Amino acid sequence: MPRSERDPSAARNIYVFGVTSFLNDTASEMAYWVLPAFLVSLGAGPAQLGLIEGIAESVASFAKLFSGYLTDRIHRRKPVVVAGYFVANAVKPLLALATSWWHILFIRFTDRLAKGVRGAPRDVMVAESVPKQRLGSAYGLIQSMDSAGAIAGPLAALILLARVGIRSVFWAAAVPGALAVLVALLGIREERRATPILVHPRLETLKAPPSPERIALPAGFYFVLVAVTLFSLGNSSDMFLVLRAQNVGIRVAFAPLLGLVFNITFTLASWPAGWLSDHASRRLIGSTGYVIFSAVYFVFGLAPSTVAIWIAMAAYGFYYALTQPVLKALVVETVGEQVRGRALGIYFFATSVATLAASLITGELWKHYGAAVPFYVSAGMALLSAGLLQGAGILKNRS
Repeated sequence: MPRSERDPSAARNIYVFGVTSFLNDTASEMAYWVLPAFLVSLGAGPAQLGLIEGIAESVASFAKLFSGYLTDRIHRRKPVVVAGYFVANAVKPLLALATSWWHILFIRFTDRLAKGVRGAPRDVMVAESVPKQRLGSAYGLIQSMDSAGAIAGPLAALILLARVGIRSVFWAAAVPGALAVLVALLGIREERRATPILVHPRLETLKAPPSPERIALPAGFYFVLVAVTLFSLGNSSDMFLVLRAQNVGIRVAFAPLLGLVFNITFTLASWPAGWLSDHASRRLIGSTGYVIFSAVYFVFGLAPSTVAIWIAMAAYGFYYALTQPVLKALVVETVGEQVRGRALGIYFFATSVATLAASLITGELWKHYGAAVPFYVSAGMALLSAGLLQGAGILKNRS
């Protein structure tokens, strides 16, 4: 019997992870939403932004793949998770010392590497802390806390920008970052996983359990993977949304407020979306999120007015809420307990590599064809992916 079903106190980890995510994302978002303006002040533009985000996502993707395989084999996952939070929050304040765009590249590289390493073990620990029928709610609650931090972060950045300037925002991000590490270190509880019993080869009645890498992943997992990867090819860094907003006429000082607007809807909708996915089709909910994404990107491409941009940014939070916790729960429930880490690692790897390509492609399309074209392309790919995700469910049911 899973520990989460025989020990109700295991669910305590969900709240600890939630608080950690809140503090960590507060630190991250304080820096993230002023980064485009900071890059411009250093003489960089969309092409450099695409390169930075692309390389950062690339290293994160390989870290996630490695982390996923490692997660299924190690006895203790907490040290990996805590180390990931520590490294990421140790390098963020260094942005205040950057004098060139390649300094930012190095910092983002390290930050995303640390995030990639901690992702799979954390999400597997979450899955082990609740019954399977509550996966959506658990991931939704953590996502809600995470996005609440993404409200606090831009709001704090907005207040600080009006008083002290961009570099001081980076220094201030060290405070919630340090608290996140402390909460993770002291709050996360983990039971050491049992080592598989090795039996003598002559005892034919007893067999050691198969190693995780020898367990095949089911077809349902790959159905989901194809649809999500295709979508990710059109899902470039959110920094391009900020650049587009500035291109339309929204002032640099309001960049953190853009993050605040979409994170309010993200926060409010994440837990209900996760809960709903425990009682309805996760594929349908995820597909709805893709349709919302398509509409948002179409509006950003058209850019009829600054008011439309603000409304679209608010709606963007619903896309995140309907996909981030829901698709993660969908992946976890399609595979066995022994290979959850591998499945999550492959899922994160595929989407990160696709996001790398998306950021690079968006930067080049913007450079050669103007700002609107990459947003229209992303909108079309999102609609196609929504259809594939639903079609994958139909194929799975017929197989």
